[in-house]
Amino acid sequence: MKVGIVCPYDWSSPGGVQVHIRDLAVALQRLGHTVSVLAPSEDDDLDLPPYVVSTGGAVSLAYNGSRAKIALGPIATRRVRKWLRENEFDVLHIHEPLAPSLSILSCWAARGPIVATWHSSMERSRLLAAGFSIAQTALEKVSARIAVSEAARQTLVEHMGGDAVLIPNGVDCSLFGEGEPLDGWPGDGGSLFFIGRIDEPRKGLQVLLAAMPAIIESHPGVRLLVAGPGDVEEIRGDLPPEVAEHITFLGLVDEETKARAFLSADIYVAPNTGGESFGIVLLEAMASGTPVLASDLEAFRRVTAEGRAGASFVNEDPDDLAKAAIALLSDRDERARLSAEGRLRAREFDWETVAKRIVEVYESVTVTGEKVTEDLRGQLVGRLARGGG
Repeated sequence: MKVGIVCPYDWSSPGGVQVHIRDLAVALQRLGHTVSVLAPSEDDDLDLPPYVVSTGGAVSLAYNGSRAKIALGPIATRRVRKWLRENEFDVLHIHEPLAPSLSILSCWAARGPIVATWHSSMERSRLLAAGFSIAQTALEKVSARIAVSEAARQTLVEHMGGDAVLIPNGVDCSLFGEGEPLDGWPGDGGSLFFIGRIDEPRKGLQVLLAAMPAIIESHPGVRLLVAGPGDVEEIRGDLPPEVAEHITFLGLVDEETKARAFLSADIYVAPNTGGESFGIVLLEAMASGTPVLASDLEAFRRVTAEGRAGASFVNEDPDDLAKAAIALLSDRDERARLSAEGRLRAREFDWETVAKRIVEVYESVTVTGEKVTEDLRGQLVGRLARGGG
């Protein structure tokens, strides 16, 4: 099958949607399918994977509590049409179709079966309300809908009506759990790891930093490893010296360093405060065998199987985060239990399984050439549910 995948966000910027699309493209190719991904790229000279076609630079736009780098305008439109014209795709797979970017442009321009995946969880937005009628004309062409989580599915239902097949994000378990920790880590005093944009409030680093004095008081040798883009000096400058000396900032890291960082930690901490529909980074930690401690967001509770495969604390409560972290650092047996349960949980979301479930959706629309009806959606839900996850 020849599959075209549309990424709405800048390929050169880190993000969960980009990682999902990258891993899906690789998994589909492993299954024998031909894949081309269309995406904006901040740097046209970036060493893109051979399956990625760039539409050129992106502009930053406030979207869903963050800054999204997207491509719009006449140049992007021409490149979308050229890509579609030069490729006769059996199915076009559009991600984040409500994002004002390549996704909606591709919906308008495409012919043939279209599958759309919803990733984001969000409240009613004025931007979406204002563009509802425009988006509706494009989404009427969508043959089947996928949501990566119940929260993302609910966003679709509330904003656009209709429903979706629930297929979770995937993780390539083979990329995690092997290799060596970073030099000098984890050490004997206990170690924590955080990864995410350090200057983006909803990623929650500020909550973790506020918890650090209490954690340090209980475990004087504890160290925190922080990875992710943002102004390190500004964050460090706001920290008391007695806290800063326990923290190592890595900045933006590549995939190999990220995998090694998971192995360098006794606990992976996810203090995200909202706007999360899934939590792929939790699965990466689990696949690494690193115990997870996450805020009690609904999406995170689902990933951790309501506490079976990961511990939690009250969202935006640094005191409760500190209490939970101290308890885990003091309990080697509980960390071992979470490590074992986490590995098992991560395998349920391995890309080999998830990609096959997505291919089932592709096949349903390419065989029928029609939209997925409620009856067919019910059959798909039944088949996919039996696949696990």
